[in-house]
Amino acid sequence: MIRPRRLRSNPAMRRLVAESRVHPAALVLPVFVAEGLAQPRAITSMPGVYQQTLDTLPAVIEQAVSAGLGAVMLFGVPQHKDAIGSGATDPQGILSRAVEVARTAAAGRLVVQADLCLDEFTDHGHCGVLAGDEVDNDATLVRYQQMAVVLARAGADMLGTSGMMDGQVGAVREALDSAGFVSTAILAYAAKYTSALYGPFREAVDSSLQGDRRTYQQDPANGREALRETALDLAQGADVVMVKPAYLDVVRAVAEISDVPVAVYQVSGEYAMLEAAAANGWIDRQAAILESLTGCVRAGADIIVTYWALEAAGWLA
Repeated sequence: MIRPRRLRSNPAMRRLVAESRVHPAALVLPVFVAEGLAQPRAITSMPGVYQQTLDTLPAVIEQAVSAGLGAVMLFGVPQHKDAIGSGATDPQGILSRAVEVARTAAAGRLVVQADLCLDEFTDHGHCGVLAGDEVDNDATLVRYQQMAVVLARAGADMLGTSGMMDGQVGAVREALDSAGFVSTAILAYAAKYTSALYGPFREAVDSSLQGDRRTYQQDPANGREALRETALDLAQGADVVMVKPAYLDVVRAVAEISDVPVAVYQVSGEYAMLEAAAANGWIDRQAAILESLTGCVRAGADIIVTYWALEAAGWLA
């Protein structure tokens, strides 16, 4: 008799024949660095996640290096905001300074990524410059170009274009190349959906969002649109393409057409839901986290941005 169960008979056998493997080097840790803090501040909707200070950031980087992570993704949380997100292009702003600190602490041992978007820096909380009640796509591209050069000059290895403006990858690539930063990579948020699962993240970055982002982020109902967006970003020179949230059908479809690495973002709402369920004793926390990560890899993800990166890396080791 043919018995597939032979290959499931014990832990060693299952490990040997596993088709999908999560490795610490594939994990990216998001790090929030806030201006004006004297010590790290807990994010209440994301148990175990904190806003860091510039002084505590080097220790976080060292933890990430020791865990074997592939990268950190930095988000700046400024004290002051305005309509055009001036802090995003200030060389002495919180994100630029965080990049400098992280780059020094990492010393080439992991990739320093920085979020390239205006939403943390605008008083209206949108990802770009407003014209009336709408985000002005092309005026926003100019701001992204300015921000890209500032962050590259600060030492970012990779920039995450998360704003979902049309043409953003091409515009940022042009600005980087013109300024001499030809080696700075672009992580394109190629398929970023307007998701209900971003709520805790907005606490993490002290978001000032008014309204919603449905006119520029993708509708969760659409799958083919993600492939069109991905194809456009690939044509504009994306070095990595991202699916956020990690909708697994979309990840699989994007992986089938992409000739560059595919990343996913395991978003704040997913983190909060699993943590809440585990805290209530409804699920096995470690098993559920590892299952979720494995599902991302099985679907085709090469890179996973996850708030569990440090902990998961320890389990995997």
